[in-house]
Amino acid sequence: MTQVSVIIPTYNRAATLPRAIDSALAQTVADLEVVVVDDGSTDDTDSVLADYEDPRVRSVTHATNRGANVARNTGIERARGEYVAFLDSDDEWHPEKLERQLSALEERSNDWVGAYCDSAFDLSGASGRLRTTAASILARRDAAPTREGSEELMAEILADTVQPGAGSTLLVRTAVARDAGGFDEELDRFQDPEFCLRVLEHGKLAYVDDVLVRRDETGYPPAAVIENASEQYLAAYESEVERFEDAGYEIRSSHELVIAKRYLAEGRFLQGIQHLRAAAVSPRAYPGLCWVAGVGVRRRPRPIVGVLLFILAASVLGWRALSQ
Repeated sequence: MTQVSVIIPTYNRAATLPRAIDSALAQTVADLEVVVVDDGSTDDTDSVLADYEDPRVRSVTHATNRGANVARNTGIERARGEYVAFLDSDDEWHPEKLERQLSALEERSNDWVGAYCDSAFDLSGASGRLRTTAASILARRDAAPTREGSEELMAEILADTVQPGAGSTLLVRTAVARDAGGFDEELDRFQDPEFCLRVLEHGKLAYVDDVLVRRDETGYPPAAVIENASEQYLAAYESEVERFEDAGYEIRSSHELVIAKRYLAEGRFLQGIQHLRAAAVSPRAYPGLCWVAGVGVRRRPRPIVGVLLFILAASVLGWRALSQ
């Protein structure tokens, strides 16, 4: 049996697909196969795949575009490896990515069914450095979350304080991926953490504390899409949300903060403030909120913006002061 099946779903990414495939073939783990699922591409993807003569690369083609989650599930069905690892077709792996993850599992019990690692966006140049700084501001938290295990990791994932990024970082036993039911084909957002939650029902996940995945910046879906997906996601795990919130985890309010930031970044300040009222906002989040509000101002420059920003700042600071 092959040790690792690398699943690469792709749709009209002929320009970036070779980089993803090459980074998989360059792994220090040699016993692998690369399963590329062409999800109905209409560009030159077929020509790109035809250029690969490496027997480790094989492709599966969907006649029509069915979505990345369906493509990942097709890859899981066709996988021949003991483990499956997922790689988006516009991302790239560090050569030791799989080796580091397999090593993290070697000395652990069979309760540990997979491992994930950190990833980072490739942001170069002056604008890239600025966005990197912004990302670090937005990511600040009051305390380090639990990143390994099962029960506590589930709570952190639900609260969005840990983001495993399964689409390019996760390595998991193939049998577990299948038993978990693959990726949810109905979700427009949160499909990666939702898949990890179902994996955690079958065992524990290890964490490799290193950036082993380079990601391209692909932007965000509209705030309304994120809001609807968040409601759907949390509703599916209602009992777990209740249990973990009773244990002190801020889950619903953390999602409200995520949604608020996206509305603010779009310049939709009233919607953003509405969600901010229900959000978990610590003082560390204030710079991030100011940043996304500034992004929104640049998108929708209006005279009322100054008033709304004042309301935003006063509301955040006032509500927190009154609650102390």
